[in-house]
Amino acid sequence: GWNEKSINSRRRWTSWTETRRLDVKLNPTTAHQCLVLSDDGKKVRDGAKTQKVPDTPERFDEFGSVLGVNSLTSGRSYWEVEVSNKSGWDLGVARADANRKGKLSLSPDDGYWVIVHYEDERYAALTAPPVCLSLRGKPQKVGVFVDRQEGLVSLYDVTARSHVFSFTECSFRGEIFPYFSPHLEKNGTNSAPLIISAVKRK
Repeated sequence: GWNEKSINSRRRWTSWTETRRLDVKLNPTTAHQCLVLSDDGKKVRDGAKTQKVPDTPERFDEFGSVLGVNSLTSGRSYWEVEVSNKSGWDLGVARADANRKGKLSLSPDDGYWVIVHYEDERYAALTAPPVCLSLRGKPQKVGVFVDRQEGLVSLYDVTARSHVFSFTECSFRGEIFPYFSPHLEKNGTNSAPLIISAVKRK
């Protein structure tokens, strides 16, 4: 049942979070022209104006999105993203061959496994059709756990140590990458960056 799955995934998360932290960095060649990335590839925010960048095939041209450089080719991967002071964001994974041009359909069939936060208090899993999520509070940090072999993408509220949602039976086919969108800044709100948490070296 779902609860059992949730408990198992939480247990699995706890056992994997510390051991397999992936040092995710953002890939500037995929970033929409409005996005400002930090030099270390760990932060992304809406710059509120377009920059002159080459329109390459791998770049998002309408959605303010960016991928990580890390190809999640095998096994299990886990990373954490600080989302405090944000009223909107997308987090998840995307297939390498997923469409990045124009208005995107962010669904598993289109190669996107994504959770969205919008209007400051709403959350949804972008399944087809989307599922509204009720979270106990506003996460300050979100963990993303991917298991290639199991076809699993799970998202967690790290602060509350609670499971948010799992996409199961994902057909990844080929390369997949971490996916991020800080959403647009509106009149000074939501201008904070998404920040990929540093991996503590043991």
